[in-house]
Amino acid sequence: MSVGFVMLVHTALDRAEQVARHWARHDCPVVIHVDRKVKRRDHNAFVEALSDLENVRFSPRFSCEWGTWSLVKASQAASELLLKDFSKVRHVFLASGSCLPLRPVQELKDYLADRPMTNFIESVTTEDVPWTVGGLDEERFTLRFPFSWKRQRRLFDAYVRLQRRLKVNRKIPEGLVPHLGSQWWCLTRQTLTAILEDPDRPTYDKYFSKVWIPDESYYQTLVRLYSTNIESRSLTLSKFDFQGKPHIFYDDHMQLLRRSDCFVARKIWPNANKLYDGFLSENAAIMTGAEPNPGKIDRIFSRAVERRTKGRPGLYMQSRFPNDGWENGLTSAPYAVFEGFSELFEDFEDWLARMVGARVHGHLFAPDRVEFAGGQSVFAGALSDSATLRDYRPEAFLTSLIWNTRGERQCFQYSPRDTQGIGWLIAKDANATISVISGAWAVPLFYSNANFSDIRKEAARLQKIEAEHLAALRSFYAKARVRIWTLADFVENPMEPLQTVIDELGNRTSHRLTEAPRMVSLEGFGQFLQNLKNQGMHPHLMGDFPMSNTVERNQKKPRKPYLVN
Repeated sequence: MSVGFVMLVHTALDRAEQVARHWARHDCPVVIHVDRKVKRRDHNAFVEALSDLENVRFSPRFSCEWGTWSLVKASQAASELLLKDFSKVRHVFLASGSCLPLRPVQELKDYLADRPMTNFIESVTTEDVPWTVGGLDEERFTLRFPFSWKRQRRLFDAYVRLQRRLKVNRKIPEGLVPHLGSQWWCLTRQTLTAILEDPDRPTYDKYFSKVWIPDESYYQTLVRLYSTNIESRSLTLSKFDFQGKPHIFYDDHMQLLRRSDCFVARKIWPNANKLYDGFLSENAAIMTGAEPNPGKIDRIFSRAVERRTKGRPGLYMQSRFPNDGWENGLTSAPYAVFEGFSELFEDFEDWLARMVGARVHGHLFAPDRVEFAGGQSVFAGALSDSATLRDYRPEAFLTSLIWNTRGERQCFQYSPRDTQGIGWLIAKDANATISVISGAWAVPLFYSNANFSDIRKEAARLQKIEAEHLAALRSFYAKARVRIWTLADFVENPMEPLQTVIDELGNRTSHRLTEAPRMVSLEGFGQFLQNLKNQGMHPHLMGDFPMSNTVERNQKKPRKPYLVN
């Protein structure tokens, strides 16, 4: 006999019974502490289920709560009973009811027998602790914590603030240097006895009873007084996420747990039948002799934490909808936005589809309906052409469309007439390529044949919307690839901007474009703009558009487009 187990149990008593029986049958004494909050009927049934084993005991019960002294008190009582009733135990292994042995018990016995004076307990000073998340380091030892962090959070926080204002600084007992570490340890009989039988124990217990989370500091600190033979690591595999919550192991973690070579793991999901059946069976008794090395699987957990915190680029779902600014990429794939092109060219969408081989949509955010390519009413991922559904979350609509069509470049039209809910999204999205002909929204007004007073009013509204949108595209926060031409600059020589557009979409042709989309007639458009000015509206986004009846192209050297980012 070389090792005995102390188990702290508060739930899943049937699984705790299986594990306790496994250890006891391999000649390892087990002392179990059952949380007093467990119903007496369930406790009695648990005791009765293990009554056939002579080397299983139950210690006095305490009501336990996370982060409080009660957990240390429970481990003290159970350890004292184990040391008293089983004199041949040389190491005491602290475990929980959710722990599961991963390697043969005999292998653990041999491992500890080869290290008879070694204490396995994570014990580091507060300056060296990198894992405290949303908690306290030094202050956990210098302030008092009479309130429960989980049940009385407001009182807990208020009392901490009060002590800080009053500059409370508890005196640490002489000779103690606070250390922290995992609560799951394996101590030698000599060291554990020295801690429990120390004449100064009442002083230490009184001090640590008001320390925050004392089960992670009591033994970790006192072990430094009684032993220099300390392996500052735990033989129990326990992993925590970025919020400081323990990872739970499920059936599909079987191979992962085997790779760790650890002797015990926690927390195991109570319904992980494959894990319990596999690791508690005699067929699992394969001696490896390997050194426990949880670092072998750290890379996988790091990837899991990264996936959980960052998610997959452009994927939003119920289980992970990040706060603004926490996204791992606003969208999942490159796409292109064209503003003013479909207003200026009659067949722009068909022409662009031929030129770049992409999926070219109409105005996805048109007021009446979603103009999917080919006039479809339902598109990838069961996206409906309903404007009502789209406008409920326009940003989510776009990110869903891009996610559902990964591998195929999406292009769509956009204008001041459309729903403006995605303006900042596309401006800040590094996946977006945005080409703008500012002022082109006036062309449909030119052909509308409506009352001129209504046209002037609508022109003023659309110009204001586009001006705000252009400000977003030019802002410091914009990450999209943006090119902006005024309408006047564009029509002087449309082939050069069109060539630029095609090149930026990745279809770099070996020769200049010879085919262009069919531009609408702009005869009289200059006079139309002058009429707007005469009526008190200043259409400045179109640039210096000529007043002549026909637009003379190629007479001037074409101006370069305004380039953002």
